[in-house]
Amino acid sequence: MNVLGCNVARHLREAAQRTPHHTATLTPLSVDTEGKLVHARCSFARLDQESDAAARAFHAQGITQGTRTLLAVKPGHDLIISMFGLLKIGAVPIAIDPGMGWKKMLACIQQSKPIALVAIPKACWLSYLPLSAFSTIKHRLAVGNASWQKVIEEGFSSSPLPLAEVQPNSLAAILFTSGSTGAPKGVCYTHGIFDAQIRLIKETYRIEPGEVDMAMLPVFALFNPALGMTTVTPLLDPSRPTAGDPAPLVSAIQSEKVTNSFGSPAIWSRIAHYCLEQQKSLPSLRRLLIAGAPVPPRLLKQLRRIAPHCQIFTPYGATECLPVSSIESSEILSETDASTLLGLGTCVGRPVAGVEIQIIQEKKGVIHSMQDAEICPAGMIGEIIVTGPSVTSSYDHLPEATERAKIRDGEKIWHRMGDLGRLDTLGRLWFHGRCIEKVETPLGSITTESIEPLFREHEAVERCAFIGIGKAPQQTPVLVVELKPEHTPLNSEEKESLLRSLRQKASNHPLSLQIKEIVFQDKLPVDVRHNAKIHRLQLAREWTQKFGQRSF
Repeated sequence: MNVLGCNVARHLREAAQRTPHHTATLTPLSVDTEGKLVHARCSFARLDQESDAAARAFHAQGITQGTRTLLAVKPGHDLIISMFGLLKIGAVPIAIDPGMGWKKMLACIQQSKPIALVAIPKACWLSYLPLSAFSTIKHRLAVGNASWQKVIEEGFSSSPLPLAEVQPNSLAAILFTSGSTGAPKGVCYTHGIFDAQIRLIKETYRIEPGEVDMAMLPVFALFNPALGMTTVTPLLDPSRPTAGDPAPLVSAIQSEKVTNSFGSPAIWSRIAHYCLEQQKSLPSLRRLLIAGAPVPPRLLKQLRRIAPHCQIFTPYGATECLPVSSIESSEILSETDASTLLGLGTCVGRPVAGVEIQIIQEKKGVIHSMQDAEICPAGMIGEIIVTGPSVTSSYDHLPEATERAKIRDGEKIWHRMGDLGRLDTLGRLWFHGRCIEKVETPLGSITTESIEPLFREHEAVERCAFIGIGKAPQQTPVLVVELKPEHTPLNSEEKESLLRSLRQKASNHPLSLQIKEIVFQDKLPVDVRHNAKIHRLQLAREWTQKFGQRSF
C-alpha cells in the first residue's frame, strides 16, 4: 500500500514532494496595460502547506473526520486549498453548483444535512437565516478575506500534516448532479472512486505532470493537483459561464501556454468565434475535452483551425460515473458525422479502460438484478448502463433514487445513465438522448439526437430542441429553434424564408418530415453547469400551453 495510505489528498502531497517548485495554481489578479492577465503564482510545495494550514484551521473550528461540510467557495486557489484541507482531515466536502437558484440550492443543502460550513463571508452570513436548510450547521469558517489569509499564514508548519486514515470505500465527498431533467441529487464519492477517476483520466488522455490546465468547470480543477498539472483559474462566473468575455480567457491560454482544457460546447463556441473573428490562434493547446452536451461537427472544425496542434475529445459520462467513453474529433469528422446527420445518433466513442457498457431494453421502475434486464443486440437503441471502477454506488439520503438508478450484478454495480443509445459492431457507443425526453407519437418514439444534429448544422441555428406537444403516446413533434443574433428575421418574409430553409434541411430525412411545426424562441433554457444541456421538458410544458387546443 502507498505509504500515504488511501486518502485521495495524498496525490497533492506526492506532487509537492516530486516537483515542489513547479507552479500549481495561477490566480487572476488584474489586467495590465497591454490587456494581459496578471496572475498570482503558487508552487506545489506551498499549495500543500496552505492546504495543511487550512486543515488545521478547520480542525480548530470543530471540523473533524466524517464531518459533512458545505463548501461554498469561489473557484480557484481558495477552493483548491479548502477542498484538499477537508480531504486531508477526512471531512466530507459537499459541493453544490452556484447559480442553480436559491430554492433548489436550499433543497440540496437540506438533503445533505451539513454540520459545518466553509464559505465566502456572504454565504456565512446567509447561513444564519432562520431556514430549516441551515438548521444542522454548527461550525462556520469564512474563506477568501484578510482574516482567512492570516489564518493560513499562522497555520504554516514545516512538518507535513498527517493525512486522516481512510479506506477506499470511505465517503470522501458529495457532489451534486446538474439536475437538468429533475431535482439535483447528491452523489456519494469515496476515496477509491476519486482514485479511479484520476487514474482513468490520466491514462485515457495521456496527461503528463507539468502540463498547464484551464478548467472551465470548477470541479474539474480539483483533479489537477492530483495529476501534477498547473491550474489556471479562468475569469468566469461559475453561475453564468457563457456570459463572460472570451478575450481574457484567450489571453490567459496564450500567455500561460495552456496545454489542456475542459469545457462545454457553449463556452468553446464563444472562444472559437472570438478567435476566428480576431484572427487569434491557440498553438499551445495539446488537448481539449468538450462535454456536457453533443458537440456540433462545425465547432470541431473551427477548433481545429484555431488550435492546430490540439487533439479534441468529446468524452461521455455523468456525475455518477466519469469518464465512460471518449472519441477524438478526427474520427468524428472522417467516420461518424455522416451517420449522425442521417439520424443515427451521435457517436461518443469506445469505453475507457476498465469500463463496460451495455444497452438494455428500456424499462420503467426498478431493475433489481441483471437477470431482470434484457440485453439489446448491436445496433438496437435501448437504455445505456455502465459498470467500472469509477461508477458510484449511491445517492446521498435518497435510497429510492439509488434503487432506481443501480442494478446489482454480484460484485458489480451497473449505473443506469438515463440515456438512450446503441452500440455498433466496433464497440462504439452512439448517444440518442435522454430517455425521459424522447418524443412519443402515434407512429412511434423518436429520440432527440435522431433529429437535432441535422438542424444544429444550419448556419442560422445557435441551438435547437426537439420536443413533444401534448401527452405521450399521442405527442405532436415540434422543433424549437434559438437563432444566432445575426440571423434573427426582421420581418415576416425573412421568417418564412428561414422556415423554408429549415424545412429544406429536413426534406431527405424521414424522421424530420414528422415535425409538424418549427417555432423560434429567443433563448432556450439550459443548465447552469455547462450552459449547454437544454431543459426540453420545461420547453415541452411551455409550448404545450402556448399551443393550447390547436390542431396540427
